[in-house]
Amino acid sequence: MRKIAVLSLAVAGLSLAACSEKTQDAAETTASAAADDASAAADAAGTAVEQGAATAAAAAGAAADAAADGAAKVEGEVQGQPAAEAKKD
Repeated sequence: MRKIAVLSLAVAGLSLAACSEKTQDAAETTASAAADDASAAADAAGTAVEQGAATAAAAAGAAADAAADGAAKVEGEVQGQPAAEAKKD
């Protein structure tokens, strides 16, 4: 009877070990997938920030050009010359 109990415990232990290994493998797979997802999200966020910065830089450049044109126009009107001439000053 004692041998049967020991054998039963050994089989149960091996079953739990196999189950535990499967669970560990599944957890590793899940963690790896989560890391891949986080990496992809970080890459997408970086791309969005880069595109936003490029758009902001272009808008700032256009605003600076418009301000320079406006200033040249006013200066030209004050000095009685075309804006193109005033821009050269």
